[in-house]
Amino acid sequence: MYHHIKKLMYTVKVDDPDPRFGNMLLEQFGGANGELAAAMQYSIQGFNCDDPERKDLLMDIGTEELSHLEVVGALARMHLKPMKKSANRDAAEADPLVAIAGGGGVSLFNSMGAPWTADYLKITGELDVDLRSNIAAEARAKIVYERLINLCDDPGSKDALQFLMTREITHMKAFTLALESLGKDPFSIGNIPPTPVLVDEYFNDSTGVGDEGETDAKGPWNSGGSWIFVEEPELEQGVENLTGAPQAKNGKSGTSKVKSIAGDESPKKKRSA
Repeated sequence: MYHHIKKLMYTVKVDDPDPRFGNMLLEQFGGANGELAAAMQYSIQGFNCDDPERKDLLMDIGTEELSHLEVVGALARMHLKPMKKSANRDAAEADPLVAIAGGGGVSLFNSMGAPWTADYLKITGELDVDLRSNIAAEARAKIVYERLINLCDDPGSKDALQFLMTREITHMKAFTLALESLGKDPFSIGNIPPTPVLVDEYFNDSTGVGDEGETDAKGPWNSGGSWIFVEEPELEQGVENLTGAPQAKNGKSGTSKVKSIAGDESPKKKRSA
């Protein structure tokens, strides 16, 4: 059951309305990383969750995101208010869709006028996978709020955005700890185990020196521990199949090398007339 209280979660004050900034704020109202997307994602994950404790977490945060949507909506509406004046051509030109179709109010569009869609939602029905998606969603939203703050000159707006940005980190912490509390290996996804050896092979598929001096890099993501570093797998003598026998690119057993483009490939037979 939902209950609406006629008070914003965070009081919004705008001293200097800016319709162009109001348009930017719509990214967090009806955009891919916005508050409605977060509210729907977490709530629907909660509806599907059989774990009562984590379901409570998802419903708590999903409901708070609806409150954030209200704050963003109020903030955007205040900045878009000059569009309500029919003679204010400059304000209307900041976003004709909002001015003409919406009368200067908010709607479920992003900052470019694309309509909100359920395609934004990441819902798998696997609790640990969904929690990882939620952590990433909060990180993306945090960055969007940070950019909005950097593009804002109104102190009251910046205060509200700072509040919203901070809550993204709060939710990220909660989702992260909920994931850790499941006690699963961080790379254990689903029930079917990965193929041994293959799971530890790192393919060095970006080689050479780039135009800006980029070179091959080594780090914990491809060396040390159980990693097997495979140098230029496409240029090596085949690849290992699951039994350890050499396997050519065509899938047939063999030891032939992949030919380079330097002209050493075998000439093709001519078709008969």
